[in-house]
Amino acid sequence: MTANSIKKDHIIVVDDDEGIRSMVTDYLVERDLSASAASNRREFNHLFARTYPSLILLDLRLGNDDGLDLLREIRSYSDVPIIIMTGHRLDEIDRVLGLEFGADDYIAKPFSLRELLARVHAVLRRQEIGRTSRARDFERGGYRFGGCQLERRRRRLIDPSGKQVSLSKGEYALLLAFLKASQRPLTREHLLQATRVHEDIFDRSIDVQVLRLRRKLKVDPNAPDMIRTERGVGYVFVLPVERY
Repeated sequence: MTANSIKKDHIIVVDDDEGIRSMVTDYLVERDLSASAASNRREFNHLFARTYPSLILLDLRLGNDDGLDLLREIRSYSDVPIIIMTGHRLDEIDRVLGLEFGADDYIAKPFSLRELLARVHAVLRRQEIGRTSRARDFERGGYRFGGCQLERRRRRLIDPSGKQVSLSKGEYALLLAFLKASQRPLTREHLLQATRVHEDIFDRSIDVQVLRLRRKLKVDPNAPDMIRTERGVGYVFVLPVERY
């Protein structure tokens, strides 16, 4: 593998100030990181749907948009690390709320680009340590739900009668995403990322995968579906899940 083929960490910078967006993204790119920028919620959603960022730098003052609302929205479908940027060094309210809503770190404006880079590297290191730890534990245990059992070591689904249910790679990844966030609505964008669907596949492909998975999970024709459609949001796995 050559140095050029190693995937760089990608960072999305969300700020309504064009000067700050350009300054930060240029600085990150010059330090061998991949970066793109958005000025509002719409542009961010457009970028996020087409990339899987390693980290988000989010300004909490986005003109007509509310950065805290966007933070909560991101946390509803993704655990990607977020560093919030606040406008006043002495104002604790925004950064406290931001951390409570799921931000991983914060930096107050005006800030040093060197300090910002140090915080970015620190959060990315923590993310990598956590990813390595999860990878070591990946094949251990499994999930129980509705009489079924998903064995991660063998990557197989067992129904209540003890019979194995055949799952494609995409269906397995989709079921795993649901089980990790049972009884929580998940957006189609989140499920697209969880199943690693390519950019040229339309969102409706997730609907097809969910339909196929529903059929395979419906061992009792009279039982309600385990996966329910949440209008305007996506889907939710309705059963409680036990991890073992």
